[in-house]
Amino acid sequence: METDSTTFERLALIEPIMRAVRDAGYSHPTPVQSAAIPEILDGRDLMATAKTGTGKTAAFAIPILQLLHESEPSEGSLRCLILTPTRELALQIDESFRAYGRYLKVSSTVVVGGVSQVPQVKALRRRPEILAATPGRLIDLINQGHISLRDIEFAVLDEADRMLDMGFLPDVKRIVEKLPRHRQTLLYSATLPREITGLAQTMLDNPVRVEITPPATVADNIAQKVMFVEQSDKRALLTDLLDDSDMRRALVFTRTKHRANRVARHLMQAGISADAIHSNKSQGARQRALHQFDKGQVRVLVATDIMARGIDVEDITHVINFEIPNEPEAYVHRIGRTARAGSAGVALSFCNSEELSLLAGIEKLTRVSLTETDHPFHASAIAAQRGSVGPGKSGARPASRAGGNGGRDAGGGGRGRGAVGGGRTPSSPKSGGQSGGGTSRPRRRGGPKGNRSADTQIPTRPVVETRSPVEAPSKPRFGRTPRAA
Repeated sequence: METDSTTFERLALIEPIMRAVRDAGYSHPTPVQSAAIPEILDGRDLMATAKTGTGKTAAFAIPILQLLHESEPSEGSLRCLILTPTRELALQIDESFRAYGRYLKVSSTVVVGGVSQVPQVKALRRRPEILAATPGRLIDLINQGHISLRDIEFAVLDEADRMLDMGFLPDVKRIVEKLPRHRQTLLYSATLPREITGLAQTMLDNPVRVEITPPATVADNIAQKVMFVEQSDKRALLTDLLDDSDMRRALVFTRTKHRANRVARHLMQAGISADAIHSNKSQGARQRALHQFDKGQVRVLVATDIMARGIDVEDITHVINFEIPNEPEAYVHRIGRTARAGSAGVALSFCNSEELSLLAGIEKLTRVSLTETDHPFHASAIAAQRGSVGPGKSGARPASRAGGNGGRDAGGGGRGRGAVGGGRTPSSPKSGGQSGGGTSRPRRRGGPKGNRSADTQIPTRPVVETRSPVEAPSKPRFGRTPRAA
């Protein structure tokens, strides 16, 4: 992971948080952390775009923990809400808050779909201040009277574009309507489609815009390769590749959960330790598969796109696209699972004749031509068509629809089911309203900023590209009582 020359000491963090950061072995923040943390501590709404593996979870967890600690708490109220698209990501965000808040008296919990909601309701009765949630289960528990959002001071929408892909945007809008008008709101998204920009205009008040890198970029330390192969030969090719001992930990992506099961079963029959992870698996089975993959007990994990951003495992040497994704952006998120924390990685894409247009779409988006690689099952006829097919979509259904991988049953919170689960403490700082009156909110510290018009150019840290803020009606900011010394 790329780090910045700034040290955490220069970000004006309190000693309990600095101690937790040092415990994790870090002294230098990543660029998104250097850019976002001061703005959040200053009380600003923020919209950030950063590619996966850039440390954005810590970029909002650390300043929120500090602000919660420094303000006078409301008696037993829920003060911070983080919305995420998947169970795995919600669990990882909760672990991050626990890791960086280990020396603070701040409590957190998770509500997600997948298993019984009973443990979650019990955890909510202990009145946590921080809640990481998936949209469907959160709405369920609000409707049942277990959760109130009336005292929320901080609202975070993480992986907003993935929420859109999975069909959660209507649920997100319903949740936003229940939030108090006076709050600090943060939106993180790897890409900014039109729908997300529109949502930002209704949620955020004159936000700072942080863009670390263009959203479709891929890390330079990922070797991107394509293998042209007939569909019927893909499983044999995968088995052949796994004979290479250098492929120590491989993450394989398919479009559907059924194909994921079949590929994992084929590998196990070939004597290769493998497991599948997708939305049809129970929460316990998914967590076990991730744990075994993380610990090296399983060499190959076969996943669907639903899982692409919920897998936070270090030292993945290879990402293999058994099937090229329908959406070019999904390719970026898939291969972002390797080459994390500054290590090198390899991304291999199996391409049949029907996927040539998808390959062209990926190369157009990333502006990178994938290196053609020879292999025993090389399909020269398919390779010869490369360049003659323009970007487009294959005839296969998108992963968010096919195989039941979309909507509430995709890990967001099916009706009446949920779990508080394990997750893992991150080894690095990563990963996770209504418009009002017409006066700008004053700064949290250092006196009022004064009024800004919506088209004011917002200055930000030099490590980021600065853009004009999203135009949105301003609203009065939430007043907080400073904690007594």
